[in-house]
Amino acid sequence: MIRIDKVVTRGGDGGETSLGDGARVPKDALRVEAYGTVDEANAVIGLLRLHTANDPEADAMLARIQNDLFDVGADLCVPGAAGERLRVTDAPSARLEAEVSTMNAALPALTSFILPGGTPAAAHAHLARTIVRRAERLVVRLSREEEVNAAVIRLLNRLSDHMFVLGRRLNPGGDVQWVPGANR
Repeated sequence: MIRIDKVVTRGGDGGETSLGDGARVPKDALRVEAYGTVDEANAVIGLLRLHTANDPEADAMLARIQNDLFDVGADLCVPGAAGERLRVTDAPSARLEAEVSTMNAALPALTSFILPGGTPAAAHAHLARTIVRRAERLVVRLSREEEVNAAVIRLLNRLSDHMFVLGRRLNPGGDVQWVPGANR
């Protein structure tokens, strides 16, 4: 059970923060950057959900994803053995992969690269995709320096694919296609 009684602690006023195991680290530490970017992705998915309220299937997927991302943040926030109970498994990645396959089967084949945009929902899905990709890059970099749960990297990779396909699904008028050299 988590209980947060005090939000303002002044503990970070000197530029440090606490990891989930109590260790103090600089606020710009790579681990903090990684789980902070996961949090940013979660926030933009919250914005995306404002545009999927009338699409119960998409909104339910996004609700599950938001919870998954909180789990990823918890996994990254508690390094080492202290965080074993918080480790992400491959179950969310498998679910995302199945959802991608289902959505993709209902879409026309890609004939061009696509531009982020179209409906507000699709644009937010593409924004989420780019933030998830940044989080993935940071976690991969972190994994070269410290131990990281490999399931986190797989989940972020699947999630960026999911956001891409969901963005296509949320553009009922079709993809916004890239036209190479259109403005030369």
